[in-house]
Amino acid sequence: MYPENNHHPPAVRAPDVHHPTPITPARTVPLVPVQPNALPTVASVVLPDGRVVTGYAIEPTKPEPVTAKPAVSRAAVNVALGGIGFAAVCGGLLMLTTFITALTAFVTQLITLAAVIFGGYVAVQIFKPSGAKSGHTFHIRKAVIKRNKFYG
Repeated sequence: MYPENNHHPPAVRAPDVHHPTPITPARTVPLVPVQPNALPTVASVVLPDGRVVTGYAIEPTKPEPVTAKPAVSRAAVNVALGGIGFAAVCGGLLMLTTFITALTAFVTQLITLAAVIFGGYVAVQIFKPSGAKSGHTFHIRKAVIKRNKFYG
């Protein structure tokens, strides 16, 4: 059953276990900007249990001033200005259409006036007495046609 020796099972080898070494992160100390001629003052604080802690005095950071929000939002101002512009354009378009309508009526009246004047002139020329006409006068006599022959 076992090829090496028939009585005992082969020796089981223990698995290799690797334990990773933890890497401790490097501690970074915040740098305090120091003027070359002026060193910050050293402060000492006595704790309630009697220990003394010594270090540099650091001024607390001041928050940035909050900008005051306008009473009306920019979007509302933009919408209002757009409405005013739209109303101005609509008024201009209304005036433009009124102008075009008036111009059309004026041109129509001019055409009608020209037709009346020209028609009146033609009517006067047609219906004026024959004695008042100028030019040549033709007397048309009654013509007689007998047997395909003209006697005039």
